[in-house]
Amino acid sequence: MLGEKVTTEISKKEKPKKMPANKKVARRGGGVAGKARKETEKEIGRSVISEENFLGSDDEVKELRSSQD
Repeated sequence: MLGEKVTTEISKKEKPKKMPANKKVARRGGGVAGKARKETEKEIGRSVISEENFLGSDDEVKELRSSQD
């Protein structure tokens, strides 16, 4: 979610017109989020990615959501 927010904000500021420029903005936003994740993991001493928070494929997510209803 951080990567998406950063990418949106960069895009609003720079207003890229074509796909190559949009891809560069998306990579920058993702890079910011990646650095934040790595720094967080270093600070807390463990990975923030686990089996518990992995959503999997769209079908797995739909199945999980339907079983929770």
